[in-house]
Amino acid sequence: MKKIGFLSFGHWALSSQSATRSAADALLQSIDLAVAAEELGADGAYFRVHHFARQLSAPFSLLAAIGAKTRRIEIGTGVIDMRYENPLYMAENASVADLIAGGRLQLGISRGSPEQVIDGWRYFGYQPAPGQTDADMARQHTEVLLDALRGQGFAKPNPQPMFPNPPGLLRLEPFSAGLRERIWWGAGSDATAVWAAKQGMNLQSSTLKDDETGEPFHIQQARQIRAYRAAWKEAGHAWTPRVSVSRSIFPLIDHRDRAYFGNSRPEGDQIGFLDEKTRAIFGRSYAAAPDALISQLAQDEAIAEADTLLLTVPNQLGVDYNAHVIEAILTQVAPGLEWR
Repeated sequence: MKKIGFLSFGHWALSSQSATRSAADALLQSIDLAVAAEELGADGAYFRVHHFARQLSAPFSLLAAIGAKTRRIEIGTGVIDMRYENPLYMAENASVADLIAGGRLQLGISRGSPEQVIDGWRYFGYQPAPGQTDADMARQHTEVLLDALRGQGFAKPNPQPMFPNPPGLLRLEPFSAGLRERIWWGAGSDATAVWAAKQGMNLQSSTLKDDETGEPFHIQQARQIRAYRAAWKEAGHAWTPRVSVSRSIFPLIDHRDRAYFGNSRPEGDQIGFLDEKTRAIFGRSYAAAPDALISQLAQDEAIAEADTLLLTVPNQLGVDYNAHVIEAILTQVAPGLEWR
């Protein structure tokens, strides 16, 4: 059995070919797609966070709105760039969204990816300490967030407060019990996956990672997952972690599918550079008839290792079409792979 959700980047563009022509369109349609996905039986509605781009950026209001309009589906991110975040304010926002959703928040975070501007986190008021990198700063923000979500008091109370305080040091409020165990780290390398395990975070692995061995993407990603699980076991945490992978999968069923994706030639992995030093491998997309997809996906070792699959959706094609794609995967592909 696998949990199956969708992952949306929330793009919008003022174009006649886009169904999302404004930020309002992207936000409202994200809510509508989450509601539709829940009705279809999907397990998760996840959203990517980018700054300085015509995409979703500030996730907690959106997640709270989805949480209020749904009852069962997990709501989450994949991922929030921790270089930009005030971890204590983030802990409050995340707890609010989680309480509104009744404990369904799955919060994916990471050190970030290449972005639209140079060192965008500086505009948000953050700067690495002397001797630190921006990745170090992201991990430091993460550690503060994780500590805050444990719900332990750390702030000295005012002896003459406006309202009566409970005894002892004060914690952030509201506090959402269990949220600390629903934090995920988006790892781009084997080493960061191992670090996430040691920190007690679930693992999100995307459609790209550092090309560390030259092997096919799905084999490298499966090895990353196994390294993560071994590090988790060694750390001795008291709960069982979850692991998600992301894929672009499009069953070719009707004229719309064939028009959008039917002319896509079978593609393998791609190699690129995230910066001057980091060689990355990008996993392939899948577009074929359901029977062919079942055969192709059965050979994907990383999907087999993961307990959660996030389907990257082309949100600019609109809610109805993306709901159609999700339904086709749930009903015509997942059963053939014994995911359902």
